[in-house]
Amino acid sequence: MISKRLHRWECAALSALSLVLLSGVWAAGSQSALADKVVRLHVIANSDEAADQALKLQVRDAVLAEAGAALGGITDRAEAEAVLSARLTRLAEVGEQTVAEAGYDYPVAVSLTDHWFPTREYTGFSLPAGTYRALRVVIGAGAGENWWCVVFPPLCLGAVTEQADAKEALAALTEDEIALITGAEGYVLRFKLVEWWQSLFGRR
Repeated sequence: MISKRLHRWECAALSALSLVLLSGVWAAGSQSALADKVVRLHVIANSDEAADQALKLQVRDAVLAEAGAALGGITDRAEAEAVLSARLTRLAEVGEQTVAEAGYDYPVAVSLTDHWFPTREYTGFSLPAGTYRALRVVIGAGAGENWWCVVFPPLCLGAVTEQADAKEALAALTEDEIALITGAEGYVLRFKLVEWWQSLFGRR
């Protein structure tokens, strides 16, 4: 009798483990598919001082405006990346001009790099944890809190409270991908599986 109970418990445990592993595979695959369509934005402040944090948002707005103008009408991530790559110097100049107009002399470095992001919820959508191509903007020493969002598709405008036109912004994504990132809260919980999965098997 005890043996049968143990057998049932073992079967239940194996079934649960299989479900978790399959969910982890789903989550990792979903993140990878999204990463192929998205360019994140990562703006890092000089420090955590209130003035530097406020300056970070000004630089963010200026860089987003410049990048958004250049990316108008583009629906392919590879093309978007090429456009941004060709304008890195210009984007850095825009950032430094914004810094100078605010009365500071911090340098601004802009690059396109692969960067790991945790699961992140934004207004109206969320993205799972994982490695994404990112437009990285470092102000001065880059020792302060950072600001994350998405530069392509244009899901984040300059002001945090503003919303991009959903139809135009999401043109680069499939219907399933749109449903995935704009879905119910359950998706955010499932995205957490990516972080768990990567904690077990690394961030690759």
